[in-house]
Amino acid sequence: MMADSILFIDGEAIVIDKPAGLPVTRPKRGGDSVEDRLGSLRRGFARPPMIVHRLDQDTSGCLLLARNPKALKRFNRIFAEGEVSKTYWAVLDGELGAESGTVDLPLAKRSTRERGWWMVADRRGKPARTHWTTRKVEGGRTLVEFRPETGRTHQLRVHAREGLGVPILGDPVYGDGGPRMLLHARTLSVPRDGKADIVAEAPLPDHFANAFPF
Repeated sequence: MMADSILFIDGEAIVIDKPAGLPVTRPKRGGDSVEDRLGSLRRGFARPPMIVHRLDQDTSGCLLLARNPKALKRFNRIFAEGEVSKTYWAVLDGELGAESGTVDLPLAKRSTRERGWWMVADRRGKPARTHWTTRKVEGGRTLVEFRPETGRTHQLRVHAREGLGVPILGDPVYGDGGPRMLLHARTLSVPRDGKADIVAEAPLPDHFANAFPF
């Protein structure tokens, strides 16, 4: 139930802990999604909350919802202006040669009829910048914290593979795949004028602990 996943709630915002495997918006092919479950998050309001941003289907963690149209407009502006602070935790399928750094690789979309679409590093693409820090290395795998400055599609997944040279464990597009992709939207902080910041932290899901010793 979506109501059990609420990390933050007040009169204009809800942050939920989105489970891995659940799309944010309704897929064209049909099936369950966060969008289909918004009605269960009214919490006394006449209208359901509205989706502010996106997470990949296989990414778990903090997802912001607006509880009224005015809040949605403000949150959209705050995201567009890059004022939102986000951290992601990921387990990489290998070890890195440094403890921290920044990946600055523009991204562009590619597509074919056979493969569908994917993102690539391309100097002519849209700017994309990610700061990263190693948190733990164990068994040939690395737990990394990502702090993205931009919010491009598949940014962290491509920056891991192309910028760091090591894909996210379980990534079905940029890695070797597996039962679950280990990418988690760990924290979200949204500034607000005249109100306390929206601050949320999503606990690590079970599939992280099953794949990496914390």
